[in-house]
Amino acid sequence: MECYIYRCSLKPDMYIYLAEEDEFDCVPREIFNSLGIVEFAMELGITPETKLAREDSATVISNLKEHGFHIQLASDESVEAIMARIAANSNK
Repeated sequence: MECYIYRCSLKPDMYIYLAEEDEFDCVPREIFNSLGIVEFAMELGITPETKLAREDSATVISNLKEHGFHIQLASDESVEAIMARIAANSNK
C-alpha cells in the first residue's frame, strides 16, 4: 500500500500518513487544526512486514484503510484516544 507522509509543524516528531496524496478531507477538522503547517516528507510503499522506526506497520495500514489517515505522535497516545477526547470536549 502506498502512503504519503507529512511533517506537522506544531509538534516535533509528529507526522500524518495519508492513503491518498494531499487528501486531508478524511482528517477530522479538530485534528487537522492541531497539526499546524503540514509539509510533504515522503511517499512510502508499506506492507505488514515493513519495518518502521516508531510505528507498527500493520496498525498504520489498518488506520489508512479505515480512516484514510494515521498520525504518528511523539507520545504513546493513539489516534482513537485523541478522537475520543476531541468528541468528548465538543459535546460539552
